[in-house]
Amino acid sequence: MNETIGLMKQHRSIRKFTKDPVTAEQLDAILTAAQQASTSSNMQAYSVIGITDKELRNELAKLAGNQAYIEESPVFLVWCADLYRWEQAARRHYDGEILSTTENFIIGTVDAALAAQNAAIAAESLGLGIVYIGGIRNQPEQISELLELPQHVYPVFGMCIGVPDQSPLDRPRLPRAAVYYENSYKTNTMDSNIDAYDEAMSNYMKARSNGKAGTTWSQAMATKAGPVRMHMRSFLQKQGFELE
Repeated sequence: MNETIGLMKQHRSIRKFTKDPVTAEQLDAILTAAQQASTSSNMQAYSVIGITDKELRNELAKLAGNQAYIEESPVFLVWCADLYRWEQAARRHYDGEILSTTENFIIGTVDAALAAQNAAIAAESLGLGIVYIGGIRNQPEQISELLELPQHVYPVFGMCIGVPDQSPLDRPRLPRAAVYYENSYKTNTMDSNIDAYDEAMSNYMKARSNGKAGTTWSQAMATKAGPVRMHMRSFLQKQGFELE
């Protein structure tokens, strides 16, 4: 155990922030850490858009599911997978057709996630809190228009940053045996691992809701089994991601 690992173990999603600002120096440090993240072949296939305009912030909050903390957090960032910049660079030296491949789409998405997680850890190391906003993909076409995203760029998620004004309970994670295997994937212990995690999550939900809810993990996952954000494929195609 060391200070860095200890910090990472204390991660909580923060949805309530004080009125204290995030300083320019803090934001610079967070973005510097983000840019130091690993990136495939040095493509750095992501961009970050800081939303400082109040009206734009309010509109994004509505489009992302009326999440008030988007409006209230001192800093709100939109993390985008970005192949547009890579394409402009490649065109300087490549005369052929630049393909919109599934591989490069994956690279952009992964690069954005890696950079954002670096930013999250950096923010928490400064005493700040963060929450990821997947709701940014609820209406990605409208959000892309508001942010003037060019072809081959799409918003992956948002991130609120600020001084925490709450101390949420520690949400339990899956048993280690459910996510780490040696040499090959193991299915024979899957049921027992899910059973154990269902019990842990039910207890967590009861504690968080003062006994009003005891939803298990598998029950929560069942809600994801039906149609969810089915618009994403057509939206990505419209943004130029043919995924060949």
